[in-house]
Amino acid sequence: MVMNALDNRVARNHVNRMCLAANIPLIETGTAGYAGQVELIQKGQTQCYECQPKAPQKSFPGCTIRNTPSEPIHCIVWAKHLFNQLFGEEDPDQDVSPDTADPEAAGDAGASALRTEGTEAGNVERKSTRAWASETNYDPEKLFSKLFGDDIRYLLSMENLWKKRRPPTPLTWNNLPGKGNPTAQHSGLPDQRVWSMHECAQVFGDSCKALQADLKNRPEGDHLVWDKDEKSAMDFVTACANIRAHIFNIPLKSRFEIKSMAGNIIPAIATANAIVAGLAVLRAQNLLKGETRACTSVYLRPKVNHRGQLFVPEKTLTAPNPKCYVCASKPEVALACNLKQLTLKDLNAAFKDGLNMQAPDAVVEGKGLVVLSSEPGETDHNNEKTLEEIGLNDGSALVVDDFLQNYEVRVILQQKDEEKSWRLVTDPDIPMPGPKEEKPANGSNGADEPKPGPSCSKEDSDSDMEIIEEDDTGEPAPKPPKRRKVGMNNEIVDLC
Repeated sequence: MVMNALDNRVARNHVNRMCLAANIPLIETGTAGYAGQVELIQKGQTQCYECQPKAPQKSFPGCTIRNTPSEPIHCIVWAKHLFNQLFGEEDPDQDVSPDTADPEAAGDAGASALRTEGTEAGNVERKSTRAWASETNYDPEKLFSKLFGDDIRYLLSMENLWKKRRPPTPLTWNNLPGKGNPTAQHSGLPDQRVWSMHECAQVFGDSCKALQADLKNRPEGDHLVWDKDEKSAMDFVTACANIRAHIFNIPLKSRFEIKSMAGNIIPAIATANAIVAGLAVLRAQNLLKGETRACTSVYLRPKVNHRGQLFVPEKTLTAPNPKCYVCASKPEVALACNLKQLTLKDLNAAFKDGLNMQAPDAVVEGKGLVVLSSEPGETDHNNEKTLEEIGLNDGSALVVDDFLQNYEVRVILQQKDEEKSWRLVTDPDIPMPGPKEEKPANGSNGADEPKPGPSCSKEDSDSDMEIIEEDDTGEPAPKPPKRRKVGMNNEIVDLC
């Protein structure tokens, strides 16, 4: 058997599928503060971890993070991105500098920036944040002045952003509020009180030096990985997030609160963990005795319920969801997208992000045509082609399998002209909700002014997928025995 106590959904999905493929019972456990649960996952007898759709994780438009934060979480995300830009694995999508392409800032700011930064040849020289920081030897004062002074003044030059918002206030290293205030600096435990700006600057400087030293001790080309339990990394994010929050008139948070939000976790309670671990062992004993029917799910409640119960067991095993796209006998799911815009590269991302696959292979059902291959180079030449260009149309059925997970699912393509990206759906009779967008109250950053919504285009909106249960739409055809792949020419293959 396998006993699970993982801390993220991707890992739980993977172990769930491995146990289903090997037909090994899985005891799935978890806690969230004072609450917790223990449940058995047994192929064909109980529901699996993915039988019930999980709420998608929240994400935020990049232009909101970089230009117009309005909530503490926006500043925390920015601070984590800054950590990666300075010390971690650099990602262009995690840029922390002002976003001149912000559509809401339309005006002269972007053009002015290009003129200002242009060389004699008319080009714009870009330097990475880490390269610039290395040139300054990670000097805390210079880093502070650029990130919390110069960049903020640059944002202020984008006047359109502040017509309906309270503008940010740049800070200077030598003139910070809170200096010499013993109440602000010494009352309460450091982790559970809000630091003053002067204290944040001190922690920022100390953590920068510690992280730089750690980075220097690593092999050439290596980088740091942010860990909420690593003191310097957590101090750095706390200080940066609160400094940026102060600049944008956003409420500050304690180190403890920021750790919970930055780590995307609910603080663990040792007693709850111990109780759930004990319940898991009891369920393991039931399994070893062959008492599978006794392994019902058990829930630990934060408070005693109306029946006086702290532990609430299910009366029977929870049956598998017959519409589950993982453990059903014939898994099937629909992919709604605009076939004229979605590329093969996007389709690969949909299988990996939406269906949690690792190495997807896709074949057109009944045709044997290889649309997507996990073998390097086999279908890469079609990555930028749209699905329509490679011959796929509304109603096309793909047999998608992942040999690493021994997982196969039938995917039906649905043409939706209004779709900006893609979404998974399993019921054609239920209207599909629109793409979820982050709707922060960033209209005024705390002021009583109109709130125009996120400073970003629709293309930047959150594209988390939705999984909706469906009515049965029929049995899929068997997997075709022959395989063919799309040629390298631009000829459209007729798959009808």
